[in-house]
Amino acid sequence: MSHQPHVDDFKSALQRQNCFGCGTDNPRGLHLEFFLNQAKDAYVCEFNLDDIYTGPPGHLHGGIIATILDEAMGKANKLRDRVAVTRKLSIEYLRPVPLHKPLVAEGRVLRVRGRALYNRGEIRTREGQVLARSSGTFYTIDPEKMFARELEAERRRQLKESRQGQHEWSGE
Repeated sequence: MSHQPHVDDFKSALQRQNCFGCGTDNPRGLHLEFFLNQAKDAYVCEFNLDDIYTGPPGHLHGGIIATILDEAMGKANKLRDRVAVTRKLSIEYLRPVPLHKPLVAEGRVLRVRGRALYNRGEIRTREGQVLARSSGTFYTIDPEKMFARELEAERRRQLKESRQGQHEWSGE
């Protein structure tokens, strides 16, 4: 039986959170925070973005909308305890997405076939009006294999920093 990498194993392997969509350490990122909804069948994020993400005047750039939807659907993979990467992404831009307004993004898994997850996402107003919708295919990966070089470099960097911290603490 092969070990399916757990989502939290991958996340804990990288202490820095530099993801543009959800990374807390990325000063230019969106800093989206997703939570499991009450029904435990979707990941949801409330957000409100400012002028730095402008596309048409007063509205969100289409690429940022796609990023938010990709992030929402990607979070949904945790519902199936999978680490997966985007294979295909399709966006329906239904209405302009306003800046400076509280909005909601949601992602859910529709079905799973082997390594493939078929997901849906949407951005809507708090009142429920859907502004953009997405569908995506995600492929389950083993992050230890796919990102082995990057994970090893990150582990070495963390070890070096911890050793430097020990030397500073001991007065060396």
